[in-house]
Amino acid sequence: MARVSRTRPRVEDPRLAQEIGARLKKARLQAGLTQQQLAEGRYTKAYVSALENGLSRPSMVALDFFSNRLGLPTSTLLSDAPAGWGRLEADVALASGRWGDAITGYRELLDSAIAGSARAEILGGLAEALVRRGSGREAIAPAAEAAQAFMASGREQEAAMAQYWLSAAQYLQENYAESKAILHSLLARVRLGMKVEPDFELRLVMALSSNESRMGNHAAALAYLEEVRGLADTFDDRRRATYLQDLAYSYRETGDFEAAVRTGMASLELYRKSQVDREMANLENDLALSYLALGNTGRAAELAKTSHDRLASLGDDWLLSHVVDTQARIALAGGQMDAAVSASLKAVEMAERMDNGKATVDALLTLARAQSALGRTEAALEANSRAADIARNLGGGSLLRKALSELAEALATAGQHEQAFAVMREALTIN
Repeated sequence: MARVSRTRPRVEDPRLAQEIGARLKKARLQAGLTQQQLAEGRYTKAYVSALENGLSRPSMVALDFFSNRLGLPTSTLLSDAPAGWGRLEADVALASGRWGDAITGYRELLDSAIAGSARAEILGGLAEALVRRGSGREAIAPAAEAAQAFMASGREQEAAMAQYWLSAAQYLQENYAESKAILHSLLARVRLGMKVEPDFELRLVMALSSNESRMGNHAAALAYLEEVRGLADTFDDRRRATYLQDLAYSYRETGDFEAAVRTGMASLELYRKSQVDREMANLENDLALSYLALGNTGRAAELAKTSHDRLASLGDDWLLSHVVDTQARIALAGGQMDAAVSASLKAVEMAERMDNGKATVDALLTLARAQSALGRTEAALEANSRAADIARNLGGGSLLRKALSELAEALATAGQHEQAFAVMREALTIN
């Protein structure tokens, strides 16, 4: 549900902006580009000039865009910056999708006893990074504090964004009613005239669609997406790709896998055009799961491999653990039980190393299915038990229900019928 929001740093020391501007100008001249050529496609020559002369605050999105165009890592534009620029480095990590680095950076800044509006901004960035990494439980407190602080200081737009991430955190915790209540409140304020970023209303509607889909209200989910379909032509490629990806997900949740594949492929093509590798890899994995549901294991394997290779090149083991589990499921569906065991063990190891609880549970459940298919009842039961224990610690919801249901089945297979009954009863009590 969550979409990346780019945080703009407040540059209190003009000298910092001047140093960044000087590095930007030097890199541009070395690349043989004019200001117009550097800006082309997103910004203006005047904006580049203002940045190079230290007259404008540098945007995280702009620095990322310019560094990519110059063929340089963003850190080149920030090298040798004084220690006070630590906030900017954390924001750059957030903007470039390095969630772990962003979380570490924001937490270190919070440890330095920063107060006031700067603390609220850091809390907002931390909440976003935690949501993007899938750590909903940890994101709730910083998002709530940031929203309250922004509202108290009259910064309504920033408060709305913090509330959006609070909703996303509740969504990850499967508190869908709470998530929807926040989104409905925000949407009402936007439609009453609250000034927000141009696409914020669309993001709210798409988030509401995700909530409805997870609650099983697939008709309502699709209705929300249809609400923004007429505006899709006004999107840039990346926003249109995101919209189509959400639509494909909703189709898959309703069981319309043909529509999910068709829409997902259209989204993938747009991601290719906008060269957004991480989103492409994530979508390729979603498509692999749709093809797997259709019984096309060959196509599913091709897409999962492409996603795997893309994420491996990015060094994104957080998402890669999900993809390796997908590969294990594909092997299992194809009757390659030893390969399924091997891949699921790798996924478990990777997910545990990245502290990715959901991926760990999913991979353990895949491992249990593979071990059961090989007649290894004890090994399957052990994997099921570990999955249930981790799911309990994650806080309940559909993932825990699934883990407990499969554990109950494994216990029954092992002849432990009394324990199986107790576990199934526990599963039935989960809301």
